[in-house]
Amino acid sequence: MRKPTTRKTTTRTALLATAAALLGTLATAPTARADGPYGQGLDHCAPTATGALACHIDLAPGTYDVTVTLGGATAGATTITGETRRALLGETPTAPGERLRRSFTVDVRDPEGEPTGPAGTPGLDLLLGGPAPRVTSLRVTPAPAATRLFLIGDSTVCDQPDEPYAGWGQMLPAHLRRGTAVANHADSGESTLTYMANPALFARVEAAVRPGDPVLVQLAHNDKRTDAVTYRANLTALVERIRAAGGRPVLVTPVVRRWFNADGTLNNATALLVNGLGVDHPAEIRSLATTLGTPLIDLTALTRARVEHLGPEASKALYLTAEKRDNTHTSAAGATAYAALVAAELRDRGILPARSLR
Repeated sequence: MRKPTTRKTTTRTALLATAAALLGTLATAPTARADGPYGQGLDHCAPTATGALACHIDLAPGTYDVTVTLGGATAGATTITGETRRALLGETPTAPGERLRRSFTVDVRDPEGEPTGPAGTPGLDLLLGGPAPRVTSLRVTPAPAATRLFLIGDSTVCDQPDEPYAGWGQMLPAHLRRGTAVANHADSGESTLTYMANPALFARVEAAVRPGDPVLVQLAHNDKRTDAVTYRANLTALVERIRAAGGRPVLVTPVVRRWFNADGTLNNATALLVNGLGVDHPAEIRSLATTLGTPLIDLTALTRARVEHLGPEASKALYLTAEKRDNTHTSAAGATAYAALVAAELRDRGILPARSLR
């Protein structure tokens, strides 16, 4: 009869210890400060047990500019993520006494992550973290005229809700300056057929696109039984409807699977996304981009070069090889590396002006 009592006592002791630790964190937190037209500021933030600040601001769906002042009396290194684990600001160091202002634009939507996933939390959630977070002010203002960079894709692109998974679209916002927001409508498990058929997916993108908004399309991994004629027809329909809505379609070849030959290359159907019917997805996308006159980001070629350069052992870090025995889905490191490749292509191909990218 005493075992339950012992467990309760142990649990109570643990809770008291956790509360004491949190109170210690609160005691060292920066003074709360309202710094925006709605009173948004650090008064909307609470310290976490790790020393980060978790902030929540009640906002309607839309695009919003976020400006933070970083720095403090001691050296710092701050990162900012938001919503469903989106990278919004890469690690930014500050010297003792230094103050830096950084801004970015966030797409707040419902649901906040994958379109067919959990709804998430209404409003805007930010996590001000990093190895040594130093944030002294936070300001959020509406940005209704911001450009949105729409993403259509699968699980290698989407805002993955849980670690250790991460999509390259989830890491892309950290490369954009204020005035352009990533609207990531990629969804796990989708093919060219299912993405158009589900009203929660392409129909929502089509309705939201404004004239001039770029729309990146990477769909291939789940078209495992789609024949070439149907695959091309589906992509053509997506491109034509994006254009009809005023958007600027960009075709993106899929990221490679980490599947090596004995000679250390990825020159095989599994790695290079040739499906069970023999349809070479990257080749079809390249050809279609030429036919339709759309910009092309050849992410297959770029990721192949990166993986082959790293080799069979080092390239494991880009995928979930160790964690899940998964050579298709990327880790945070892989998604970060591939997002940088996409960002460089956005600049080099003039899809976004250089001033829009960090």
